[in-house]
Amino acid sequence: MDTGQLIIAVVVLVAVAALALLLLTRRRRDAHEPPQEQREHHQRPRAAVIVNPTKFSDVEEVHARVTRVCHQHGWADPLWIETTADDPGTGQARRALEEGATIVCPLGGDGTVRAVSAALIDTDTPMGLLPGGTGNLLARNLGVPIDSIEDALTVALTGHDDRIDVGTINVVTPGQTQDTEHDYYFLVMAGMGFDASVMADAPEKLKAQFGWPAYVVAGMKHLNGKRFDVEVSIDGGPPQHRQARTVVVGNVGRLQGGVELLPDADPDDGELDVVLLSPKSIIGWASVGAHIATRQRRGHARVEHHRVHTMTLRLSHTQEVQLDGDPIGPGLSLRFAVKPSCLKVRVA
Repeated sequence: MDTGQLIIAVVVLVAVAALALLLLTRRRRDAHEPPQEQREHHQRPRAAVIVNPTKFSDVEEVHARVTRVCHQHGWADPLWIETTADDPGTGQARRALEEGATIVCPLGGDGTVRAVSAALIDTDTPMGLLPGGTGNLLARNLGVPIDSIEDALTVALTGHDDRIDVGTINVVTPGQTQDTEHDYYFLVMAGMGFDASVMADAPEKLKAQFGWPAYVVAGMKHLNGKRFDVEVSIDGGPPQHRQARTVVVGNVGRLQGGVELLPDADPDDGELDVVLLSPKSIIGWASVGAHIATRQRRGHARVEHHRVHTMTLRLSHTQEVQLDGDPIGPGLSLRFAVKPSCLKVRVA
């Protein structure tokens, strides 16, 4: 073999070795890379759905409907996480954030929405609202569909983001040896007295079967209750004595049926709206109810409105307290405040 042939042979061997190394490298890379379809799936946006399974008779059917809508809009399979009795949504929402969810959607009642929101406050991840409860009050007030999961999910996947305020409340509960304090968030309304007692007494089975009329049944039991003494301090001002049947503090103002309990409430104005109701009898309740239902702006002797940044209530004796429709037990002293524009919500 002459020199020229030797050089050609060496070049051929080097080329063959390089080709073999290239093929081996590609095989190793392909073995570690997921298929193209799987890569594209993980690159698509993904919604996390935090579902309260007690709200649905067929959770799997709802899951399938949600997945179908996600696919229709080019989103990946949803991250589907169910709430539990021990964790009504906050821990599940934190997990969704850790897994990089594009949006987190509570699917349950206003209590589920409140629990999920606790993990999303002061983050850039928006919350989508899916109807699954009796009231769906936050969705009602923000104009999100409440009669169709598919329509509401379409808003969550294609809408735009607004930032809303969140109410905070510190509740002092008396104990046998010492009082205890608890801090909570609320998005819709917090109440004490009559309205909280109604929430606590509304039977769950009746709520599931008939919806909000179940509260009417519970309300009839408490119409003749007595007023309670309360010291009200607004924005750090001096305490003012009042006798009330119920006090409601709201971030939004509309109830079921379009009733405007707090007609000036705005979820992004940096303030909370307050109403104190103090009827003495059933006839008094009728007058108060007519005043609210007709949206009269003139004053009423038993209806008192305020707009506040902070407010403290000190009671003569404990009253039931509710947050976004969920009773949390009795309270003796309550401190309210507002966190402005701290929660991102997806709206139409």
